[in-house]
Amino acid sequence: MRIARFTTGDDPRFALVQQEGDKTYLAVLGGDPLYMPAMPTGERIELGDGVRLLAPVIPRSKIVCVGKNYADHAKEMGGDVPTTPLLFFKPNTAVVGPDDPIVLPDFTQEVSYEAELAVVISKVCKDVTPENAPSYILGYTVANDVTARDAQRTDGQWARAKGFDTSCPLGPWIDTDLNPEDVAVRSRVNGEPRQDGRTRDMVFDVPFLVSYISEAMTLLPGDVILTGTPAGVGRIDQGDRVEVEVEGVGVLANPVLRRR
Repeated sequence: MRIARFTTGDDPRFALVQQEGDKTYLAVLGGDPLYMPAMPTGERIELGDGVRLLAPVIPRSKIVCVGKNYADHAKEMGGDVPTTPLLFFKPNTAVVGPDDPIVLPDFTQEVSYEAELAVVISKVCKDVTPENAPSYILGYTVANDVTARDAQRTDGQWARAKGFDTSCPLGPWIDTDLNPEDVAVRSRVNGEPRQDGRTRDMVFDVPFLVSYISEAMTLLPGDVILTGTPAGVGRIDQGDRVEVEVEGVGVLANPVLRRR
């Protein structure tokens, strides 16, 4: 099942994504499926002109991110592989959706893309075991952990470098059936391939990450975990179009603008 959040010009709504041949339809749901059963209203809309996909979830609480969770990325960043997960946060104000612009702020001249698998939490989650962690996961989406590298180097703490507005594109929808053990995580800039990794190469897998994070803090419905990026990160700039993809979920594309 794929769950999308969308608008046709009015308030955001949720829908199940249905593919029929080369057409995609949205079967509209009544209410938010995070908090009530996914009940179709009977309304069905073809995805196309007049329909805008939004970020499939806006975390009410937090986005927990995992740094250097692929050995090849840790190496390219000039560091060792962590012996325990390296955690940091993004605020929910960083979230944008498909085709929304990534706006480069004035304080940075070196911004990078990072393609990632994102985990969406379904219910209150505290002190869970890795074995039980999957029962607390609603599904998976695609994320771009946009990063101001120069600010990351100079600030020490990563709040500004990782948390600025538009630094967390999510989408295009949530896939509830994905097996995250071994799927491709890729990125392209202006159509040119940049990253091509697989989740089997993560240092810490999804169940372990959910368990580890839940030992420190309570995860709430709609919280999002970004699981790290493979090697191949690089710069984006004004006029670029960046695509990040998770095999089995879909492609998330965003244009890049420079704030004037």
